[in-house]
Amino acid sequence: MRVVILHNDLRVYWKGRIKYLHDFLQVHHITLYSIELFGKGSPYAFDPHDSNNCLFPDNSYDELSKSEIETKLFEKLDEINPDVVIAGSIVFFSGALGVRWCRNNNKHFIMFDDGKPSFIKRNPFIQYIKDTLTKQADALWLPSADYDAEYKGVFDKPWFFHGYNTIDNDLFKINAEKEFNHNTITCVARLVDIKNFDNLLKAWKVVESANATYRLSIIGSGPLHDHLQKLKTDLGLKRVDFTGIVSNQDIPMYLFKSDAFVLASFAESWGLVVNEAMAAGLPVLLSKTIHAATALLKDGENGYTFDPYNVDGMAQKILQFINLDIPAKKAMSVKSLAIINTMNYENMGNELLTVLNKMALQKAKKATFLGSVFMGVWKGGYNTSGWNK
Repeated sequence: MRVVILHNDLRVYWKGRIKYLHDFLQVHHITLYSIELFGKGSPYAFDPHDSNNCLFPDNSYDELSKSEIETKLFEKLDEINPDVVIAGSIVFFSGALGVRWCRNNNKHFIMFDDGKPSFIKRNPFIQYIKDTLTKQADALWLPSADYDAEYKGVFDKPWFFHGYNTIDNDLFKINAEKEFNHNTITCVARLVDIKNFDNLLKAWKVVESANATYRLSIIGSGPLHDHLQKLKTDLGLKRVDFTGIVSNQDIPMYLFKSDAFVLASFAESWGLVVNEAMAAGLPVLLSKTIHAATALLKDGENGYTFDPYNVDGMAQKILQFINLDIPAKKAMSVKSLAIINTMNYENMGNELLTVLNKMALQKAKKATFLGSVFMGVWKGGYNTSGWNK
């Protein structure tokens, strides 16, 4: 069997997943290929693209016509002739073109998506078109089981499967006993509006008034740096540190030397930094609008959740953690590790293999009439507008 993973870009977390899946599937006589569409324009531009598998290494999507993208991609897929194509949501070039190639060639198509439709406001007719296109897929690969309800009436079981939103958990494990004497809570995030740093700093003002020891460490850079430094001064905060960019290899030790992780975002389609923090053994303090929180946070067991718009409520949850005794904090750490150990590369590989084996015994789905009409019109896009907002 030949399988292609296709997306607009396959950087950062996808690199580790693809390497693992290539070796894992090869043992089961399945050859995995990857196709990255664009070498430029990625929100992850700091991470170099895979020059061996990138169709347009010198271009961003807006430098190309949709016909150019379609023609070159279809030529590459014709060359590989995969039995299964795995690609992102049909809102992207990868999903829209991938599903059309599969339907035209009687191949299986798997769509992965970590966005929850209920969190995205769309015109009802546009949502109907998206749902119709999604129905053309043979299977949906979702981050966790709580996503299934989002596709009720759009897609039928048993063709939901889960667990692709993984990281290399082992990279974040330090070979030492986790201690809770650092008096530090850490946040790793871009300094942008959607991460809700204004409210986090206002909540930390309440924390500082009630606790004289804990520090807030903020790792990351972004356009709000100067604004947040001024807000820190205006609020009179004494125990907030902006560390700037920290290299990937140093992040695990920064997390290990923290007592907990906090992320106050107004929205996260998943939030893989939560996986990283938990793999480092940290309790997590998370906004309830972070999708990873639904699957990975057990409130009161490995951390606490809060309303990102409620500054006092956020502060009280942070203080609730701070005021725990050390055995309780250690118990939360153990629980975080137990939960994240169920969302690892091995589980990802086994979930995918199960579906691929089922697909090998069944014919690919046929396109519906409306599906064919919509696939003929929609060729996908590449929307990164929320990256700096």
